[in-house]
Order: sequence, then C-alpha cells, then structure tokens
Amino acid sequence: MHYAIVDIETTGGSPKSSKITEIAIYKHSGTEIIDEYVTLVNPEMTIPPFITNLTGINDQMVQNAPKFYEIAKDIVEFTEDCIFVAHNVGFDYGIIRSEFKSLGFDYRRPHLCTVRSSRFVIPGHESYSLGKLTRSLGIELQGRHRAGGDALATAKLFTLLYETDPNNLSTFIQEEVNPKRLHPNLDIDALDELPNKTGVYKFFNEFNQLIYIGKSIHIKKRVEQHLRNGKTKKGIQMQKEISRIEFELTGSELIALLRESELIKAHKPIYNRSLRRNSFPYGLYDYMDEKGYIRFFVGQTSKRQESPLTSFNSKREGNAFMERIVEEYELCQKLCDLYKSHSSCFQYTIKQCRGACVQEESPEEYNKRCQEIIDDLSLNGASFYIVDKGREKKEKSVILIENGSLKGLGYAPFHFNRLEPKKWDTFISQTQENRDARTILKLFLRKNKSHKIVEL
Repeated sequence: MHYAIVDIETTGGSPKSSKITEIAIYKHSGTEIIDEYVTLVNPEMTIPPFITNLTGINDQMVQNAPKFYEIAKDIVEFTEDCIFVAHNVGFDYGIIRSEFKSLGFDYRRPHLCTVRSSRFVIPGHESYSLGKLTRSLGIELQGRHRAGGDALATAKLFTLLYETDPNNLSTFIQEEVNPKRLHPNLDIDALDELPNKTGVYKFFNEFNQLIYIGKSIHIKKRVEQHLRNGKTKKGIQMQKEISRIEFELTGSELIALLRESELIKAHKPIYNRSLRRNSFPYGLYDYMDEKGYIRFFVGQTSKRQESPLTSFNSKREGNAFMERIVEEYELCQKLCDLYKSHSSCFQYTIKQCRGACVQEESPEEYNKRCQEIIDDLSLNGASFYIVDKGREKKEKSVILIENGSLKGLGYAPFHFNRLEPKKWDTFISQTQENRDARTILKLFLRKNKSHKIVEL
C-alpha cells in the first residue's frame, strides 16, 4: 500500500470558488518517501493580495506555469492505487476533487487526515496545526505555506505516525463511495452538495418510496457511511436501492431526534423496522418495597405497561447510569438492583452506604434523595425553553417544555432573546408529545449539555 502525501496552495478557502496555485505530492511507502511531484499551477484568475502575502505566490510566478487541466492526468497517474493523505484532508481533497469536477472527471481516492489521526496516535499536544505540531515534535518545516514545504513536513509527520501505530493509523482511512455498487439513478455528484450539518436525511428508491430515515449532526458524513457500508447484508442491500436522497436541516440535535422519530412513525420505512420496534428497549423504574423504601431497577420496556422514569439503549447503559446515581446521591446498591444480597450491600461494609439495606437509615431520609432523582427525571412539572443552534447563523432553535411536557418547537431570529421569554411563544409551532418524544427529550437533557435552559 502506498500513500500520496498532498498539500496545495490556493486562491482562497472555498472549494467552489478557489483555484489551485501550487501542488506538492510525496509518494510514501509507509516508512519513507519514494517519489515526488511538485509544481506551480496557473489558476487562470488573479491571486488576491492577502494570499500572496501568506504564500509568497504572485501572478507573475504562475503566469507561465501549467494550468490544472494540463497536469490533471499526471495527478491521476501519480496517485493511482494510493491513499490520499493531507493535514486537514477535507480541504485539500475537496479542492482537488472540485478542480477535476470542472473538467468532467470524478476524482476519488481513499483518504486519511493527519490532524485526526495525530490526535489519536500521539495525543496530548497543545495544538495540532501543522506548524505547531511539527515544531513540538522536532520536525523541520521549511517553506511554511508553500506546498512543497508543508507536504514534506506532513510526510515526515506521517512517517512518525506510521512507525508509532500503523494498525490504528489504518483505521483512519476513509474509503470512497464506489459508484459501481450504487443504484444507477443516484446522482453521485449530488452527494458533494449535501451539507455537513445537523438534521434529518431520507432515502428513496426508484419507485419514489421512502425506504429509510436517519438523523445526524454531520449529514454528509453519515450518508457517505451508508453508501460505503460493505459489512452488513442490510447495508449492502439498501445501497443498491437508494436512487434519491433528501435532507432537512434542523440545527438542533434534539429537533433532529424528534423529527426522525416523528417521520419514522408516520412513514414506517422498510429499513427502519428495528427502530420502529423499540428505540429504547430498557428503562429505569421505581417501586416501594414492603419496608417503605423506594427501590430502582433497570428493566425491559416491552415487559412493562407503565412509562419508565428514563430510558436506555442497553441494559449496560442503564446500569452505568444507576452506578453514577448511587454514588452521587449516596444510595444503596442493593436497593438499586446493583448488588444481590440477603443482608447489607458491599458499599455499607466500606462505609459508603448509609445503611438503608439493613434499616439503619430510615425510609423517610432515604426516600428524600430518591424523590429528588424521580423529580429530576420527570422534569418536576417544570416549564422552560431549550435554546439551541439554529439551521443557520442568523437564528436559534427554541423548544418549549410546559409543566414537564413537550409543547412545541420552532426557530427565532438570533437576537430574539431581547424579548421577554413569555413572548417567545410566537416562534413556537405546537407539536404532539408521545412516549417516544418524551423519552428522547429526557434522554437528551440527561446526556447533552450544549444547549441553554431558560426557565419560565
């Protein structure tokens, strides 16, 4: 396996409007550089002064340089059967693909980012920018912001990463979507237009039937994962059927979760069957025992009619949550179904349980702390707004919880918080709360801390 370590200089930062002014590629065996390709490129446009100040590349330098279409074949051949490697690979790979696309050629290579892989293979550095990281590692970087110098430094960094942990480094290789495995009606170019933002995506087959609904905080990445999936029978079969993709931005991850659940319930897509059965198969339940103590346990939601206090994706997740609650509220392991015993729990023997298991702590005192948990998980009948990211920078998402129940959601202008919260209901559209919506809401509030709560 060979690697093509790439760096480019451009006329700007956007793949759609920028052109390449210089490209450097070092072919790498994993242990050493075995070939190189470096050239200036005539971008066929004026280089902005701030770019010239940054790179030193001006219009005169590229005047007689080859245009991209003149070196395109060289790049294809030089990188053939190579993993495309770059520091912040999304930028370099995206611009090069855009240049090829303008020539009517679909350039695709498996690719690897040395920023992401460095964070994993050599953790603990203050910065992972190329300049600061190479300096801290003692890697010489000559010609900063020139393709040759940056690519050579990236190649030396790659050598270090490969020698440190080649197995884990290989897990960062992103395989490209293979058009031959996809439905012929699926517009492969449309994939490039998908946003890497939060929302819901929908897959349709050739008969315009909705076959799958999903949500992601990175729609483009998630959709590409579906289209690259060669590991599961269901994934491979679905790839062959997808002929059209739609998406719906939500900004807020919580709204994406709620919208996904709502759409799955309404349309019942064939490939969402497992989600329809039960998204959250385990829940936290409580009851009072014969001695007057509140007890908690994690059980299967399909076996109980009452709604759980909160829900989990697995029994393990539920037990881990209970272990944190036991420690935080000084509860008894035995009374939380985490320790089987006819006498005291283990925590009591090391003086970390107050003795509810052997009636040394009264039910009244013990139950006070249990009730705090129950009130917290049931939202305590509270009324508040959840303010989160909007679909674009100029807005925020707003979700209304009234008396502990989901009442509605919507979007507001970015500076809407200058209004009194009681006037925010003009931004809210009513929504139907159901068991799944309530579960999603409580799970989100338990796990996610990026949003803002405004109490009413």
